[in-house]
Amino acid sequence: MPIIACVAPPGAPVLLGVLLPGAFALGYALARAACRRQAPPRRADDATFATLHVAAMAAPALRAGLDRDSARKAVRHLRTLLGTRAVALTSADAVLAADGPGAGGVLGHAQAALAAGRAQVFPDEPYGAVVVPLTVDGTVVGTLAALDDEVSAALVRTVTEVGRWVSGQLELAELDASRRRAMEAEMRALRAQISPHFVYNALTTIASFVRTNPRRARELLLDFADFSRYALCRAHDFTTLADELTCVDRYLLLERARFGDKLRFSMQVAPEVLPVPVPFLCLQPLVENAIKHGMRGRGEPGEVRVVVRDAGPEAHITVEDDGAGMDPEAARRLLDEDPAREGSGIGLANVDLRMRQIYGDGYGLVVETALGAGTKVRLRVPKFHHHLSVVE
Repeated sequence: MPIIACVAPPGAPVLLGVLLPGAFALGYALARAACRRQAPPRRADDATFATLHVAAMAAPALRAGLDRDSARKAVRHLRTLLGTRAVALTSADAVLAADGPGAGGVLGHAQAALAAGRAQVFPDEPYGAVVVPLTVDGTVVGTLAALDDEVSAALVRTVTEVGRWVSGQLELAELDASRRRAMEAEMRALRAQISPHFVYNALTTIASFVRTNPRRARELLLDFADFSRYALCRAHDFTTLADELTCVDRYLLLERARFGDKLRFSMQVAPEVLPVPVPFLCLQPLVENAIKHGMRGRGEPGEVRVVVRDAGPEAHITVEDDGAGMDPEAARRLLDEDPAREGSGIGLANVDLRMRQIYGDGYGLVVETALGAGTKVRLRVPKFHHHLSVVE
């Protein structure tokens, strides 16, 4: 492992630090800064800890991307890493943030480095400067500039390595943003897969009442409009459990009109869980699935039951039908079905995938079924989750 040492002024203590190979340049910067301040001696692991700690302080801001706010939060820590008189972060056309004397006037140097595409040294007075381009996916997005009394070869190497580290954090920020955008697009696509069969059946049912019971047809048409407005026009990924249950109720009004007395439905809900945030359209597809499989091929009435319980840090939801049930292997295939496949609707696979994307694999759907024994689908929702917010 490399060893970094500095020669202190006469009478000053000497700092000796053993650094991890990947932190060599950062360790050099800290050692250099400590020598300048004539810091008291520290053990080797103290130097390593200090280097990693300061890098960890700068990383979260840089993982947000390069803008004025992230630069302002990171620049002070970068100055500590480099141990120089001043440090600045710039975009292609502006100084985003600066810390230390003279750092605000480095834009001309930054633009020269951007034009050259590599590190540039400027031995100006009263401070020299080292300016390093910052890149994301091969594109230069800004620069890191360090100003100091003297520009040495060691300082150039250190600023270059710190610049590479900053570029790495910005690359990770872009990957995070890309992953977020992909997930949001996928969730919007999944959410938009309202079953065309339900729309067709609902409109057919409404049409059957137009001549025989116009008032009933009008009421059902308004219910269909309310359901469609909620299902198709809502702009956010999360809603409250209360709103989701209201959507289920609108849906059931239409299905009751279709099946009449053949469909029985009961709902038991703990009032304290009504404000809990839940993924948008996570219950209606389960109820639709229960009706579809519970009523298929039955001459006698079928029943669908929804139970929502308070389970401490979670809300536990079950949707159960007393239909013919299915082979457990068939249920597994339903969960494995590609939700994006044409004709797959917005069934169990859709909800299962979204739940696992949001909360983790432990929160996928649990399906209990057997031939002749009906089907029960279990859903767990954490009451509090740092990714969730309901925006009205």
